[in-house]
Amino acid sequence: MKVILKENLDNLGHIGDIVKVAPGYARNYLVPRGFAIEATEKNAKALEHAKRQLEYKRNKVLEQAKALVAKIEALTLTVTHQAGEEGKLFGAVTNMELAELLKAQGVDVERKKIVLAEPIKHVGEFTASVKVHPEVAAVLKVVVTKAE
Repeated sequence: MKVILKENLDNLGHIGDIVKVAPGYARNYLVPRGFAIEATEKNAKALEHAKRQLEYKRNKVLEQAKALVAKIEALTLTVTHQAGEEGKLFGAVTNMELAELLKAQGVDVERKKIVLAEPIKHVGEFTASVKVHPEVAAVLKVVVTKAE
């Protein structure tokens, strides 16, 4: 079954794309939640007009993502953990912990979108990538200090 996407979906495509999906997936998930509409002849003709609206929506979402990136990159998160003599942490700093700290700063990001190159297990300065939008990612500065 072919559908026209009304939202960006990671595993399918972007706004305005015509994609082929299983009929049950379209009927039971995409269409009822407003993520897509059926790609009928009538809807295909309306797609031309809708593309302009969807392009506007796509640009608006991209602008919001860029604003969020600027907000995230302006922040420096300070995490205090218990550590041993040589600065090795007891445990590790996780993306869940970083998501909670970002939420406390007023930036709501899913923990799955915060990508650590490797687990943070030492005291020091680190960076984490935050995938805000498929086209835009932010670099988050994290400073890990030793708890007294």
